[in-house]
Amino acid sequence: MSHPIITFCGDDALRIEAPVQSTRLARARQLQDSGEWIEVVPGRRDITVQFDLHTDTPQSAQNRLSLAVSKPLLSEAHSMQEVRLPVHFGGESGPDLGGIAHSLDLSESDLIAQLTAKPLDVDMLGFTPGFAYMSGLSEELEIPRLSQPRLQVPAGSIGLISGQCGLYALAGPGGWPLIGRTDVSLFEPSADNPFRLQPGMQVQLVDADAS
Repeated sequence: MSHPIITFCGDDALRIEAPVQSTRLARARQLQDSGEWIEVVPGRRDITVQFDLHTDTPQSAQNRLSLAVSKPLLSEAHSMQEVRLPVHFGGESGPDLGGIAHSLDLSESDLIAQLTAKPLDVDMLGFTPGFAYMSGLSEELEIPRLSQPRLQVPAGSIGLISGQCGLYALAGPGGWPLIGRTDVSLFEPSADNPFRLQPGMQVQLVDADAS
């Protein structure tokens, strides 16, 4: 069995290729639980591991990580936590929903039905703190980013680009077309994990305004 490919990404970080989600999340947990790394961040197809330059050289860190990933995983099986999020679609909460539906030759209700048909997978957090990339939509939903990003997107906003949703845990600038917003708080600064959504979770979007 071949070992994952490890490459350098910066002076103090290494990247492990891990395209299979169950393996990626299990390996990330194993590395996090070891307590040997400053930070372990699962991405959409890889894991980034940060090491301490005061105690490791890049080569020693690579050797140590190579040894760590050669160890078998105890289990790749895990119970995905599902989070249900009521969403106000369209209107002020999702100002781009109508335009997106029109460009796809869909009614707004048909587009909402696709967005709420099944749970979406949280693949990774990134771009801005707590921003959740969620996959599971048809790639036929081809939506480009905005030509002019917004300077301020409200917290809880949900964006849509080709085949995936993005959820803004915090207010800030953003270039994703907005389809809706949830009133559920996704950031609790006093919690051990301040961001409610984490890689490996599933998110079921629910139309909050459905009669």
